[in-house]
Amino acid sequence: MGFKQLGSTGEEIPAIGLGTWEIGGRETPDYSRDKENIKILQAAIEMGYTHIDTAEYYGGGHTEELIGEAIKTFDRSKLFITSKVWPTHLSKEELPKALKGSLKRLGTDYIDLYLIHWPVPDMDLKETLTTMAELSKAGYIRYIGVSNFDVALLKKSLLISPVPIVCNQVLYNLEDREPENELLPFCQENGITLTAYTPLKKGSLSKHTEKVLKKIAKKHNATIYQIMLSWLISKDNVIAIPRSTNIQHLKENLEAADIILEPDDLQLLD
Repeated sequence: MGFKQLGSTGEEIPAIGLGTWEIGGRETPDYSRDKENIKILQAAIEMGYTHIDTAEYYGGGHTEELIGEAIKTFDRSKLFITSKVWPTHLSKEELPKALKGSLKRLGTDYIDLYLIHWPVPDMDLKETLTTMAELSKAGYIRYIGVSNFDVALLKKSLLISPVPIVCNQVLYNLEDREPENELLPFCQENGITLTAYTPLKKGSLSKHTEKVLKKIAKKHNATIYQIMLSWLISKDNVIAIPRSTNIQHLKENLEAADIILEPDDLQLLD
C-alpha cells in the first residue's frame, strides 16, 4: 500500500482512498442496501482503505451516516476521513452548522480534511476560508482544502486563507487530462495534493485508450483499471479515490498502488 504526503503537512496518507459517491443514494437517501453497504465499507477498511472520501451532499447526508456506522468498530485515529461542504452552506452562519451535521452523521469529533465541494460565483471566499480556519483551530477540522477549483481561484484561496490549503480535488483520469495544463504543475510547485476523482472514468473509455491499457496490463499481469490508477499515482502530489462496492474490484484497486510502471509504459500512457 503506497502512501503520499498530504500537501506540505508532513502527514502521510494512502495514495489510493475510497470514494463513496452513490453509496447510500445520490442526491437523496437510499436505505434499501444499508446493511450490505455497511458490510462493504467495513470490508474495505479491513483490507486497507483507511482514507475514506465523502460529502454532506452524498445521499442527502446518508452516505456519511453509513460511514459513521461502519467505522464504529475501528480505531478512529487510524482512519483519515475527508468530507465536503455544499455551496449553499459556505457562509459564516451556515458552515459551522453543516460541519456539525457531518460530524454527527459520521459519529466523530473531527474531520481530517474538509473541502469546499464546489465554488460558486456569489460566494465570499474570504468569509468561507476564515470560518473553516476558525473551525480548524477549534479542533473540529485537521486540514482544509477545496474541490473543483481552477488555478486562478486556487491562487486566490492561498492568498486569503489563514491556514494552509493542502488539497484540491478534481476530475482527473487517463482521458480527462485538463488538470495537466496548469493545475497539476501549480499544485506540484506549491506543495498541494491533487486528489483525482472519477479516476477510472466509470469504465467508459475510447477503443484506442483500451488498446493501450490492455497491452500494458498484460505486461504487468494486471487489469486495465489497475494500470489507470497506477499511472495517476505515479505523478507527484497525485492521489486517487476510486469507488466500488464490489469486493474483488476494491481489492484490485488497492493493489494498484504496488504496480511500478516502467518509463516506456508511462510514455505510452502520457
